[in-house]
Amino acid sequence: MSTRNANVCAMRRKSLANPISIKDIARMADVSHSTVSRALSNSPMISAQTTERIHRIAEQSQYRASEVARSLVTRHTRTVGIVVTTIADPFAAGVVDGIEDAATEFGFSVFLANSNADPEREIRVVRSFEERRVDGIIVTSSRAGAIYVRMIGQLRIPIVLLNNQHPSEYVQSVMIDNVEASARATSHLIELGHQNIAYLGDRYGEQSDTERFSGYRHALQAAGLCFRPEFIVLGDGKPEGGMKAMAQLLALAERPTAVFCYNDMSALGALRQVRVAGLQVPGDISLTGFDDLYISQYMQPALTTLRQPMRQMGRMAMETLIQLLKGSASAHSIKVAAELVLRESTAPPKRRK
Repeated sequence: MSTRNANVCAMRRKSLANPISIKDIARMADVSHSTVSRALSNSPMISAQTTERIHRIAEQSQYRASEVARSLVTRHTRTVGIVVTTIADPFAAGVVDGIEDAATEFGFSVFLANSNADPEREIRVVRSFEERRVDGIIVTSSRAGAIYVRMIGQLRIPIVLLNNQHPSEYVQSVMIDNVEASARATSHLIELGHQNIAYLGDRYGEQSDTERFSGYRHALQAAGLCFRPEFIVLGDGKPEGGMKAMAQLLALAERPTAVFCYNDMSALGALRQVRVAGLQVPGDISLTGFDDLYISQYMQPALTTLRQPMRQMGRMAMETLIQLLKGSASAHSIKVAAELVLRESTAPPKRRK
């Protein structure tokens, strides 16, 4: 066995207990540390013959580059921080899937943290990610969007907001077109013949709730229907809040024949409350949601809803972040269209006797 092969075998045995370093490879190749570093980066400063030899030794000795060490040199960690309201939110899960898909393609890893819809906690999480030297941050359903305008001079890394929940002029953002989508869903109910249409919103939705309510009102106005304040109730974006809000609507002397719900989770609670009251969907009340969560197609009846392309939006947020990291101009605020998915929870209203 040659001396070089013996050294490689020895280094391979060593790697089982301790990682092989550039220093070890330099010793085996009888070159300097900088030569090994440049060769592993395929620098044109090193001859093709030397580069090939060093790559072969690195492969035979099972060398793995240290991302920590590399980050100290390049000042890039190839990591991205993701802030979600809660990992229990099905919408956040879909978005994170899209972010991770794109991140993997670009060679990035992701860190995930919850904000619990608390603006102060969100800012603390963003600060902690910055201290951990992530290359960029994506914040979903931000409750602190306007604060980033003031922080932009302090932050040393790019941030992209996805479905920002606070009105602001922060330009690096990806948003669903809430107004257009909500107007379309309400118009669908109007086209079925409904005139008494309620809006079941989310008191914590902030900007998205305001925009969805606006789309609802625009559709009523365009159809020449009167706006009725008593038909506006607020939940919390969850099934429990949807049940309580629907109970308020069912207690009205003249109840609505259709309800446009802020999201699918609210619609799930509303559907249950309708059944508790001994009524039927869509026979007595038609329901529409927003999001098109996985469960929506399996509800009884299957829910008519607005599909947010969650994975696509996650990918778009990651791609926007990559462009910012490359120094390219931001694509400004990106508006994404929702798709109206017609299922079994909407139908023409019953004829009054």
